[in-house]
Amino acid sequence: MTKRENLIAMLKGKPYQEVPVEFNLCPELVATYHEKTGSDLSYMEYFQMPWRYVDDIAIKENPEQFLKYYPYGLKEGSKIDVWGIAHEPGSAAAKHMTRMRYPLSLTEDLEEVKDYPFPDFAAGNASHQPEQVKAIHQQGLAAVGSMQVTIWETSWYIRGMENLMSDMICDPEMASFIFDKVTAQAQIRARSFALAGVDIIYLGDDIGMQHTQMMSEDLYCEWILPRLKKVIQTIRSVNPEIIIFYHSCGYVTPFIPYLIEAGIDVLNPIQSECMDFQEIFQKYGGKIGFHGTIGTQTTMPFASPQEVKATAIHLLDIAGKTGRLFLAPTHMLEPEVPWENITAYVEACRNYTLQF
Repeated sequence: MTKRENLIAMLKGKPYQEVPVEFNLCPELVATYHEKTGSDLSYMEYFQMPWRYVDDIAIKENPEQFLKYYPYGLKEGSKIDVWGIAHEPGSAAAKHMTRMRYPLSLTEDLEEVKDYPFPDFAAGNASHQPEQVKAIHQQGLAAVGSMQVTIWETSWYIRGMENLMSDMICDPEMASFIFDKVTAQAQIRARSFALAGVDIIYLGDDIGMQHTQMMSEDLYCEWILPRLKKVIQTIRSVNPEIIIFYHSCGYVTPFIPYLIEAGIDVLNPIQSECMDFQEIFQKYGGKIGFHGTIGTQTTMPFASPQEVKATAIHLLDIAGKTGRLFLAPTHMLEPEVPWENITAYVEACRNYTLQF
């Protein structure tokens, strides 16, 4: 099996040959990786990760057009993305973290919101996507279209979370306009990835917090679920076989039935600090697969290498013969994670004995 074939078989609950590895390193740990290994390869290449990402539709950027939405100015070194969201640099202690500023947080005028220069991905250039997919497949790897900030997060990044939540209750016309604009662009991006031939499309929105959900199930079902369904239906209309990942940090256990209803295939990350993977797998393992499950707030930074290995083996044993667990840390690995714990995770996966 190629890495691609192995990953797809595992995610679909079919026999596979090896346990793949996957993780994301913060910039500081990228430097540690090069120092420890002496390799000039990317860490994805070095650790033989089974997928690569395809670039999004390229659109013309014009950050200056958004400056008027920040009348009080922005910190020096700030960057404004294609949605008009400003990212301000933090202190040295913040490392790579930035502070977001929300361009529509100061307005209550729907007409002003309607005049906002939302990005137009339909007018962008996607010619690179089929070429990238072909090149990835030629390496025997799976091609991924990543849109992990899909509807809810993109919308509140533009409007501000408190404002958008208030709109959902008190100004539904405002909320509907923003959600619909963002959803329409998500559909364009998702369709483009699907037409390019990706194997996986990675959707997501953080709808959980550390110990509870971010909104009620009623609000989720009214505002987010129908729009997520639209995006997934757009993907399925092009290729029903694409594997759809969905990311949400935090406690999302109550939302799992709705995500299954929407049509997701794999749920990430099953944050171990607030979700019980064994319980969730027993209940939903026959319906969806899982990605993640190794805690990045607990296990990866604070356990010993031996404990990391034991945790990895325990989690793989839960999934057992059915597979459907793409074992990985639940989030980006930050500077406090010891290099020895990263290699312990990799060794546990490499040495795990599959039994079919």
